[in-house]
Amino acid sequence: MVNSPTETPVSTDRAVQIRNVNFSYGSKQVLHDVTLDIPANQVTAFIGPSGCGKSTLIRCINRINDRIPAAKVTSGSIHVHGIDIHREDINLHELRRRVGMVFQKYNPFAKSIYENVVYGLRIAGVKKRSELDEAAEKALTNAALWNEVKDRLHTSAFGLSGGQQQRLCIARVIATEPDIVLMDEPCAALDPLATLKIEELINELKKKFTIVIVTHNMSQATRCSDRTAFMYLGKLIEYGDTMQIFENPGNSQTEAYITGAFG
Repeated sequence: MVNSPTETPVSTDRAVQIRNVNFSYGSKQVLHDVTLDIPANQVTAFIGPSGCGKSTLIRCINRINDRIPAAKVTSGSIHVHGIDIHREDINLHELRRRVGMVFQKYNPFAKSIYENVVYGLRIAGVKKRSELDEAAEKALTNAALWNEVKDRLHTSAFGLSGGQQQRLCIARVIATEPDIVLMDEPCAALDPLATLKIEELINELKKKFTIVIVTHNMSQATRCSDRTAFMYLGKLIEYGDTMQIFENPGNSQTEAYITGAFG
């Protein structure tokens, strides 16, 4: 991520450290003094009503918000495996490779299944066909899609079902071997069966990657995540082990939200 990575210590137990982050879109402040640690090789879920800052916060982790004019972290810090992602010498392309992202609406490219998966590798300069073939099979296998598509790798990705297209997008992200995978409501556009497959996949992927997921589905958070953060009006209200958050929340706002009193 940086020009001289050997200068930077690496944290092995905390994948992301967020400290006192304030974030604004122009004059509108949307995150207020957010502090939390995201552990490595676990699933951390962000819950809260629409507009509470969940998606904005996870998009800060790979600085994808930088693409929005006037959007910026106004104070605070974010470290990914010990590296300050706002250092002047950060390589944003490398940051976004190491911190991949899966969006709410599946968005395969207008290419074949195979070319979707290896797209990031080609951008990174990988040209050897055997390496691309191996990476494609590995990524599709890890995304629980290989057996369904191995005989039609060179057909259009648009021929896949919605759930398959989302798993293809996950394969595209993990093909570049990131450290962290951000998922912004990855099941919002999927039917219940496809959602179940994605949830099963998330539980498998955490063995290899750190997963951060934004979800409005309380049941999904309890099924998939190890830790849960509840946000409201741009503030982190409560954060802890998922079962503790849902069974014995320490904050009345958290309890009101998860019981359906508002949101």
